[in-house]
Amino acid sequence: MIALLIGAGVALLVALIGTPLFIRFLVAKRYGQFIRDDGPTSHHTKRGTPTMGGTVVVAAVLVAYFVTHLIMWMMNPRSPGPSASGLLLLFLMVGMGFVGFLDDYIKISNKRSLGLNARAKLILQAAVGIIFAILVLQFPNEEGLRPASTQISLVRDIPWLDLAFAGTVVGAILFIIWSNLIITAATNGVNLTDGLDGLAAGASIMVFGAYTIMGIWQNNQACGSPREAGSGCYQVRDPMDLALLAAILSAALVGFLWWNTSPAKIFMGDTGSLAIGGAVAAFAILSRTELLLAFIGGLFVLITLSVIIQVGFFKLTGGKRVFKMAPLQHHFELKGWAEVTVVVRFWILAGLFVAAGLGIFYAEWVVLL
Repeated sequence: MIALLIGAGVALLVALIGTPLFIRFLVAKRYGQFIRDDGPTSHHTKRGTPTMGGTVVVAAVLVAYFVTHLIMWMMNPRSPGPSASGLLLLFLMVGMGFVGFLDDYIKISNKRSLGLNARAKLILQAAVGIIFAILVLQFPNEEGLRPASTQISLVRDIPWLDLAFAGTVVGAILFIIWSNLIITAATNGVNLTDGLDGLAAGASIMVFGAYTIMGIWQNNQACGSPREAGSGCYQVRDPMDLALLAAILSAALVGFLWWNTSPAKIFMGDTGSLAIGGAVAAFAILSRTELLLAFIGGLFVLITLSVIIQVGFFKLTGGKRVFKMAPLQHHFELKGWAEVTVVVRFWILAGLFVAAGLGIFYAEWVVLL
């Protein structure tokens, strides 16, 4: 618990202090956001607002994680260092953040609202996702636990939903496909949610807060632990290190939200939304709660579904729309809701989804207990 407090404190300070410094740098370089012409007209006033703020969030997470482990080692040389699960999560977060950075930089350098073309973006994301999926099936610990398994999970691995049913190689291939579906869904979900000041950051703080609680709980109820109660134990490789990273991410986003809240002084850009989405997907895979992500990240799911419904209905009906505009948050803007009203109400929805996810997580343990 001391490590969580240190990590969260360092991440908060780095983000709070680093964000305004980064804003000054971006303003000096004239790196500002370009607004879509087909978006709400009220957003045109945001043109020129510094973007790529996700760079600060990623930097704060990296600094806080390694500084925390250094401090814990100085306090106790026997303390475990960075774990395989923690490093793999950082790999996916940084990798996706780098793809987003390229996208943002192309937009800024070409002075337009379009960055990487869809094919290039897909190839880069797939490359990072495939490498991650291969690596998480490696690195067994002393008990033989690996960061992930080929079994699909809800609150823990489901034995009868094992992707390796047809053999080890086929199972690994199916796992790579399954993992990349989760990664694509999470990154796109956060990216689509990042349309209003503070919306994605605030919702993500709650999601990572949930993973902090679940990581602590999984550590306390790990199979073979002296504190294990009943049969509902968890086989997660590095639950406490995942809890540390979740707390660090929440704190870093709190520090960023101080400057990102309406009216935003900086946007996270694709650098931030893809990095956060990658981290969310990694938590779902590494904490063995893949299907539960649909509840914990319910707001991201809802907003993604609004786009799928809008596009599908538009094509099927030859031009008709279900919503005034997609993603869903812009529909309510065009209905006359103030931006702050939409953001706060969507934060409430995000909180309700997170509460439902935590409720399912705890209820399943009680039932097995």
